[in-house]
Amino acid sequence: MNALTLIFCGLLLFAIAYRVYGIFIAQRVLRINTKNTTPAYEFSNGKDYVPTHKNVLFGHHFAAIAAAGPLVGPVLAAQFGYLPGTLWILIGCVLAGGVHDMVVLFASVRHKGESLASIAGKEVGKTTGLIAGTAILFILILTLAGLSLACISAMYEAPWSLFTVISTLPIAIIMGLIMRYKKNSLTFASILGGALLIAAIVGGHRLMEFKEIGDLFHWKMETIAVAITVYGFLASVLPVWLLLVPRDYLSTYLKIGTIIMLTVGVVIIHPDLQMPAITKFVNGGGPVIGGPVLPFIFIVIACGAISGFHAVIATGTTPKMLNNEKEILFVGYGAMLVEGFVALMALIAACTLMPGDYFGINTPKGLYAGFIAQNPDWVTVDMGHISSKIGVDLMGRTGGAVSLAVGMAHIFDKIPFMDDVMAYWYNFAIMFEAVFILTAIDAGTRVGRFFLQEMIGTIFPKFDDKNWLPGIVITSLIFTLSWGYLVYTGNISSIWPLFGISNQLLAACGLIVCTTMLIRLNRKKYALCAAIPGIFMALITFWAGYEQIMKIYLPNGQYLLAVLAFIAMLLMLIVFFNTFKRWRVLLNRQALEIDYYGDYVKEIVER
Repeated sequence: MNALTLIFCGLLLFAIAYRVYGIFIAQRVLRINTKNTTPAYEFSNGKDYVPTHKNVLFGHHFAAIAAAGPLVGPVLAAQFGYLPGTLWILIGCVLAGGVHDMVVLFASVRHKGESLASIAGKEVGKTTGLIAGTAILFILILTLAGLSLACISAMYEAPWSLFTVISTLPIAIIMGLIMRYKKNSLTFASILGGALLIAAIVGGHRLMEFKEIGDLFHWKMETIAVAITVYGFLASVLPVWLLLVPRDYLSTYLKIGTIIMLTVGVVIIHPDLQMPAITKFVNGGGPVIGGPVLPFIFIVIACGAISGFHAVIATGTTPKMLNNEKEILFVGYGAMLVEGFVALMALIAACTLMPGDYFGINTPKGLYAGFIAQNPDWVTVDMGHISSKIGVDLMGRTGGAVSLAVGMAHIFDKIPFMDDVMAYWYNFAIMFEAVFILTAIDAGTRVGRFFLQEMIGTIFPKFDDKNWLPGIVITSLIFTLSWGYLVYTGNISSIWPLFGISNQLLAACGLIVCTTMLIRLNRKKYALCAAIPGIFMALITFWAGYEQIMKIYLPNGQYLLAVLAFIAMLLMLIVFFNTFKRWRVLLNRQALEIDYYGDYVKEIVER
């Protein structure tokens, strides 16, 4: 199949979904009210609650939710062939992911910008809220640790990529100051930030050619681990307008711009997908993902179709900056559709590689000889040529990030007059992935601080004061050091399946908890739009978790990962059980009210 076919189908489906299903969710299911005062105005404090232009907020929200998931997950899922991943991205994004992000954002706005755990406590019960908060914090720590490790593997001993990522910090601060203190300055700040970003990308490549400068940015893994932890703390403490929002808005230029360039490249060269529609590994036993396509496709592509991490952002930073409820459609559903397209492009980039080259990169070196013995037709084809042009030995660089970078560089390299800059495109793609990940780390750390403040605030009320500086600093330190320790010590080396399980359980939690709110608002018929994907994700993720623990973690002696997966599943099982009990109470109460008023009206008519 030609890659253009998938691009056309994806864009067409997403455009129709936004105009039809997205508007249906906004008007019929949520019944948004443009006259309501949002938390950004009600609690405006210039730090966390800040009314923000919808385009800037879209940039922040998209940058925060689009981490490694829509890039790495589809690349790993390419092991099954291009068809399973494509179907899950298109269907899941429209019917599950977009709905999840809108419903959760709506619930947080109506609950004064509070977290998902707080919403669960008020809609279901205090005990459920406490358990949900514990589960979300647990999952968030694992997620940020895993994302940070993926970022480190992309940036260590890569001076040009590291320089460009670091450059986004002062650029973002300059943009934040301009937008804060100069009226009607969004356009100027955007142009200036974009120009400085391009200068950093292009100029950084030249600067790193000077040995003295290159050595300054030639950091080891431990150094980057400490730097990322410090950055997460600063992003959590500083006002959102100064660093977090403008940096995320700035990185959106790079993210969306790169995807547009990749799309244009595909249009120009219209490559065929070299990976089969379905491979022999759909039944399991593959070198990249050990399990079968069902149920593992649903946890491997964690973001890009539906993601629980989005619930953390949609009940954390975003609702505190929303101008008007009408923007929930644009920010929530719109950003999810864009992320779905990013995931589709990542899948295309991986599948345009020859299968032998794809498996050569993603198969551990110690297993490659056995893999080729069983699959003699899938030997490497262009690997030697690509490695020589990039200057890096690509064999056995597992994890998805490198194969995506190679796939993108391979496409760009085939554009006319671009055949001598593959190394440039490869390093650019690595940096592009690192920026994706960092924007989730900064927002996720800030949201983790919100969670801790709420939970500790139930015991020490002063901590619940979002303006109390000691509480902000203490909770930020506790949360940042929790995931920073895991990153520095490297205790989690194989986190992606665990991230997928915990992340999708959190997505199911967001849908199921917010369905409770819709039922309470007497919208039980429309609540099915959230309840059905929520229950589906819960069932499919428990199935995948059982398979991962019993058939992969325990047989391979990965007992720590097995215990962590079990804890996440157990906590969420308790939350789901209590929530379903609350559904029954609400539905029975509404049925009694209908019977009562129905008999009353009937009596009046008879009279």
